[in-house]
Amino acid sequence: MFLLFLNLDLLRIHHLSSVDPMCRQRGDPENPLLSKDGDFILGGMFSFHSSWEDRMDNYTHKPMPLQCTSLNFRDFQFAQAMRFAIEEIDNSTDLLPGISLGYKIYDTCGSVARSVGVTLALANGNEIVSVPLKAPCTRPAHVQAIIGETSSSPTIAVATVIGPFVLPVISHFATCACLSDKTKYPSFLRTIPSDYYQSRALAHLVKYFGWTWVGAIRTNNDYGNNGMATFTETAQQLGICLEYSVSFFRTDPYVKIQKIIDIIKASTSKVIVAFLSHADLDVLLPEFSYHNLSGYQWVGTESWIFDSQTAKMDIHHILDGAIGLSIPKAHVTGLREFILDFWETLFSCKFKELKSSAEILRECTGHEEMTGVQNSYTDMSLMPIFNNVYKGVYAVAHALHNILSCNKTCNKNVQLDPFTVLQHIRKIHITTKEGDDVYFNENGDPAAKYEIINWQPRGNGIVEFVTVGLYDTSLTPEKQLNLQNESLIWARNTKQVPVSVCSEKCPPGTRKVLQKGRPVCCYDCIRCAEGQISNVTDSVTCVKCLPEFWSNERRDACVKKEAVFLSYEEIMGALLTAASLFGACMTIGVILIFFKYRKTPIVRANNSELSFLLLVSLILCFLCSLTFIGQPSDWSCMLRHVAFGITFVLCISCLLGKTIVVLMAFRATRPGTNVQKWFGQTQQRLCVTGFTLIQIIICIIWLTTSPPFPSKNLIEFKDKIILECALGSAVGFWAVLGYIGLLAILCFIFAFLARKLPDNFNEAKFITFSMLIFCAVWITFIPAYISSPGKFSVAVEIFAILASSFGLLICIFIPKCYIILLKPEKNTKRNMMGKKAPNSL
Repeated sequence: MFLLFLNLDLLRIHHLSSVDPMCRQRGDPENPLLSKDGDFILGGMFSFHSSWEDRMDNYTHKPMPLQCTSLNFRDFQFAQAMRFAIEEIDNSTDLLPGISLGYKIYDTCGSVARSVGVTLALANGNEIVSVPLKAPCTRPAHVQAIIGETSSSPTIAVATVIGPFVLPVISHFATCACLSDKTKYPSFLRTIPSDYYQSRALAHLVKYFGWTWVGAIRTNNDYGNNGMATFTETAQQLGICLEYSVSFFRTDPYVKIQKIIDIIKASTSKVIVAFLSHADLDVLLPEFSYHNLSGYQWVGTESWIFDSQTAKMDIHHILDGAIGLSIPKAHVTGLREFILDFWETLFSCKFKELKSSAEILRECTGHEEMTGVQNSYTDMSLMPIFNNVYKGVYAVAHALHNILSCNKTCNKNVQLDPFTVLQHIRKIHITTKEGDDVYFNENGDPAAKYEIINWQPRGNGIVEFVTVGLYDTSLTPEKQLNLQNESLIWARNTKQVPVSVCSEKCPPGTRKVLQKGRPVCCYDCIRCAEGQISNVTDSVTCVKCLPEFWSNERRDACVKKEAVFLSYEEIMGALLTAASLFGACMTIGVILIFFKYRKTPIVRANNSELSFLLLVSLILCFLCSLTFIGQPSDWSCMLRHVAFGITFVLCISCLLGKTIVVLMAFRATRPGTNVQKWFGQTQQRLCVTGFTLIQIIICIIWLTTSPPFPSKNLIEFKDKIILECALGSAVGFWAVLGYIGLLAILCFIFAFLARKLPDNFNEAKFITFSMLIFCAVWITFIPAYISSPGKFSVAVEIFAILASSFGLLICIFIPKCYIILLKPEKNTKRNMMGKKAPNSL
């Protein structure tokens, strides 16, 4: 490096000390391979060779010229398309009349360094210019525009160098999205869409077929790296993951190729996105064939997907079924014949290895004939790219036509400058003779439109490039991709779309959980929890059902929870209903018996009026339990608690009255007592009425302030809705229940005090026992009611009502019915008074 700087300094000193009054281009002149004089010159840059011989420069002497190798017929064809367009324009009387266009076409050998040198040669020319010693060596640009380069990396270098001079550069095949940056490349335009659109289109194509787990190979240059970066970014947005992404350049050592092969073999993805130039794929393909890397689904770019030479190299059918994007098919009338005529001239020279293109032109006479030759030069499958070159030349010609104000003649006196030419090229909007629109957007790019190509093998090892769809960015996003799936053929010549996923899709009812340390496309499917669902495939979350709904067994839909309440149809409800009706009927039977034997001493002994009222209240107690069965409503919720509270208070008030009557009756028989007059029938009625009225007042206050109402209990059971009656005011409920308990305790106390009265008459002991049962039932009821879930709490309350009602009925009235019906001899006043019958003589 030190020697390099030293030599440069010596050259600078030599130049400053020179007194030669000539402006000379430094370094060796670059001479065009093909040229033609004209009023205006267009430059052309193509890689007639695809490689060059390595050399070791030691910077101790001037480097030798680049030795190009590997003839590239593709770019020969591109150059001929440029020549054809210029000759067609020169022969036209409508476009640039009276003006001849010339060209200077250079071979860059695919070298970035040589491309830069050629760019400067086209801008400056190679002529020696004589100027005064102190005058600047400046003059107008030698060419009006440059057509080329073919690939992105050399084009970037060319556009960077020529950008400050605003000399138009129009590429036919450089697709790197980076070239759309007008701040870096102000004078660059192209007739092929930017890779920004192609990369995004490839990602959408991969997503369309459900491939979320793919591998990627790219050319290690601006074309491959930038294109793959855009593809990766879009793929991530679409939920596509790259298992691997490797780079390759055709000059890489074999070790790099072997590493790529090992990565592919070890991978689980079955789809490979190849953002490769045709030259790099041509190097990889024989190695892939040798290692039998078949069965993979290839997705390709426009660089190789419709390249017939690549298809011919694929003798082991590694790429069969490949799918990718290509420039739409095109046709330029007369171009094929023009290229074949030129090839016929070259072929007749019988060069087996063409080392110098200048020798070709020098040796051939142009009168040779070509018979049945088929090779890469005669192949017209790249006609869309030829058309791009053709459109680029016509864009420049129309810009010159407008600048020169051409009508029937052109104004040759107009002084052209690169900036003016560039501005007019940017503004043109023309239609070629084949009907193709030519225009550039603000980034110097054309509209992006691609055909989707599918490699379909035919007989004799021939591969046909079948158009199976279209990708048009001018349409709305949902209509941009249009495919004909039925005509597709995939890897291994199958009709079944390949599957390439890291994890299978999670079905509805599950959610995705990412696998630790792996890409987002690798996940496990976890079943949704109870009460949650997912009704789409590959859901990332489970949605909680609304409170009144619950997840079904598959966890893919929310179903309305089952409404649960104590109904008449179920066994428990039917049994309780039957028990309630049986108790009511049994009580009615007792009433009938008492009514029939109402004149007998046992009925009259203890206030028959209270007995009948007690029996009626017991009927109501049995029947009020029916209001607890069935679906709760506003009226049933209020009625059940009010009816229960009032009927039971009425019942216990009657018992309390009967107990007091018993006590008063025996107190009144003692000498000097006058108790019975204070508790006669009127007082008994007032007592019952007063006690019941207090409960009625409590119920009215409860109903007017915060009455019971139907509610849905969504907490007790996860998958069921309990329809129940909310208390409204818990204070009101417990006040009703507490008042019943208070009366029951008073009744129990009075009955307990009367326990030692004569047995034959003593009804108090039966009341005591019935109150003991009553209190035991309701004391047990409280914890059972609180702890019972759902409808069972209602059943517990009904059971408590029925049990206490049966206890009162059986303990108080069944013994009397037993005497009335089965022991009538005991149903006498003497027996009731406890006196023994006289002994018979």
